[in-house]
Amino acid sequence: MGLARLAALHGVAMSYQPSAHRTLQVPDDTVVAVLAALGVDARTPEAVRTALEAHEAAAARRLLPPTVVSWAGEDGPQPPPALAGLPAGTVLRIETEQGPAVEWESPPPDPSRTLPSPDPQSFRGPRSPSQAPPHEEAPGSVPGPGAAVPPPVAGEGWGQLPLGVHRLSVRTPDGTGDAATLVVAPGRVPQQPGRTYGLLVQLYSLLSRRSWGMGDLGDLAELAAWSGRSLGVGFVQINPLHAAVPGAPTDPSPYRPSSRRFPDPVHLRVEDVPEYAHVPAADRARVDGLLERAAALRDGVLNKGELIDRDAVWGLKKEALELVRRVPLGPGRRAAYCDFLAGQGTALEDHATWCALAEAHGSDWHAWPAELRDDPRSAAVGRARDELYDRVDLHCWLAWLTDSQLAAAQLAARGAGMPVGIVHDLAVGVHPGGADAWAQQDAYARGMSVGAPPDAFNALGQDWGLPPWRPDALAATAYAPFRDLLRGLLRNAGALRIDHVMGLFRLWWVPEGRPPTDGTYVRYDADAMLAVLALEAHLAGASVIGEDLGTVEPGVRDALAERGVSGTSVLWFERDWAGTGEPLPPGAWREHCLATATTHDLPSTAARLTGEHVALRHRLGLLTRPLADERAEASVEVADWLSCLARLGLLPEGAGDEEGGIRAVYRFLLRTPARMVGIWLPDAVGDRRPQNLPGTWDQYPNWRLPVADAEGRPVTLEELAASPRLHELIDVFRTGAAPPAPPAGPPVAPPTAPPDARPA
Repeated sequence: MGLARLAALHGVAMSYQPSAHRTLQVPDDTVVAVLAALGVDARTPEAVRTALEAHEAAAARRLLPPTVVSWAGEDGPQPPPALAGLPAGTVLRIETEQGPAVEWESPPPDPSRTLPSPDPQSFRGPRSPSQAPPHEEAPGSVPGPGAAVPPPVAGEGWGQLPLGVHRLSVRTPDGTGDAATLVVAPGRVPQQPGRTYGLLVQLYSLLSRRSWGMGDLGDLAELAAWSGRSLGVGFVQINPLHAAVPGAPTDPSPYRPSSRRFPDPVHLRVEDVPEYAHVPAADRARVDGLLERAAALRDGVLNKGELIDRDAVWGLKKEALELVRRVPLGPGRRAAYCDFLAGQGTALEDHATWCALAEAHGSDWHAWPAELRDDPRSAAVGRARDELYDRVDLHCWLAWLTDSQLAAAQLAARGAGMPVGIVHDLAVGVHPGGADAWAQQDAYARGMSVGAPPDAFNALGQDWGLPPWRPDALAATAYAPFRDLLRGLLRNAGALRIDHVMGLFRLWWVPEGRPPTDGTYVRYDADAMLAVLALEAHLAGASVIGEDLGTVEPGVRDALAERGVSGTSVLWFERDWAGTGEPLPPGAWREHCLATATTHDLPSTAARLTGEHVALRHRLGLLTRPLADERAEASVEVADWLSCLARLGLLPEGAGDEEGGIRAVYRFLLRTPARMVGIWLPDAVGDRRPQNLPGTWDQYPNWRLPVADAEGRPVTLEELAASPRLHELIDVFRTGAAPPAPPAGPPVAPPTAPPDARPA
């Protein structure tokens, strides 16, 4: 009982439900290991009792939870519920980022009285402590019980507080004090205007005749400018562009990055760097030679069936960029670079330092010299940073260039009339040996990995090899790592897709050296995480899409919808699972979702319709049942959907027409009330190959395939623009095949889809 109580106090689950009517117990040693990663010793009954006593003593001293959330417009003049139990006469003090601290005395617990409002003028413009009026103490101090309180002013109480992350401190009449983080957030994330449709593409897979062997940010800007103007597209959703861990070879998965905070310069279009035009004659011949080698890489992918070779592309780009860097920045460019450095601050310095140290000592910081491992702020790291100053500055410069081209891509999208523009993707975690894990060691749980529990689709569970954030560390830092991450991603985004958005509520932690079956769920403060998300999205004016496929606990989708976070609905998973099992009628789909036919982890629509996805898994030895059984099940699934499409009049071409079947699928998606409909770009040309095949590593070329046609021939961006097949598919959207049908009967709960999967 003691261990269970201690686990509950720290948000660690002792059991979980892989299905509605089945509960499994978590091994005690797993719970002990997870608690240890949270800084709690539970190895013996005596240690458990000591930890419980310490926790209870600390809780008795606290007047506030670590984080208090106030939803603007919802709490009205009253303080948030977390403050409801404070005794009358308690002095509350709020230090805002926008200006000086304000304070007032809490009213008696009388619901007819409202909290006096701080003067809104007090939030405008910072003042030094010496300029504070007599009733206001210097920021950072805690007022005594006799501190003067500003008189009430007309207003809406807590509704007058500015949006932001503030410091809240309280002191009761008996002198007891406490402090917490106060997040004042808008009630919902921004919503895009009206319905829209867009393209989904893995950027590396989209090559133009100007690419260096993989798709880049120049290609993204070109795609956005063309599709927005010529196709009426409202957004382009891409894979995560996070910085990868360098290696030999580099892990090509965009979902296992070194850093989620900074983008990878491999995506740069070298020729679009302004200084490129001014490379001196002495270096021009070398640059021209690199261009020729890049053309050979590109032609190998497009004409010879070679795979995308990220390492080879980066080797050429890095050499070219170092030549471009010799060109001095003009005064305006220099000022812009300095502004970027100042704006990114310590986070960029740490990232660039890791990159420089990785060049010198290898890409896993656990194997670096001991004095460089544990503290990015240590004297030893400082000396190394000074010694490697030029390399550190190189990586800062590369981050600036990449950020600039990301901004240019979003500008091109909006300039082409897109209401949303570029939708960026946030991976669920980072590589344990990468830059973020090194720079933010206190924020990550050591010896733990994120994964997924066993379920009906994977009896062994999953271990993604990504260290989780510690919920207690996030709270202790006012959620600074999460805030900074979101701010960096949203600065150049029209919207953000969050991979495995359920991670805002809980994550499956797997202790190092144990199978995924021996993991357990650890809870996060979902209210605080959602508040920070809503705040940063509001500041950026960007909407948010949550990838909520797989095992989703009850209430999560409702909580996300309440805050304006759209879900993700994939056609093949949308069935009336609680009833007939038939395809879910279009009117019963969610409105606030991104509706798609497939994702990067799933077969293309052409592969589904032809059964190629079953044949592929058979060739690779991945089937767990006889081939005939797998084919029969897949055929029934496709027949169900084709029959549904035909009944709705969406399949005039007939069931035997593959291209017509693909168009019918998208006609169906248009019939739903979904606010966003995504077109998997490879579907537009009949590509039958998945970009990633979960459960494989070297058996299949995950993350290394270009967009190709039905015969597997790579298709360039220029060819896409001229493709009759693509334009026939887009005509489905241009003509607005059918208006959203009204819901038929009571709404059907969203289905449970197969869980997220990552390559083993």
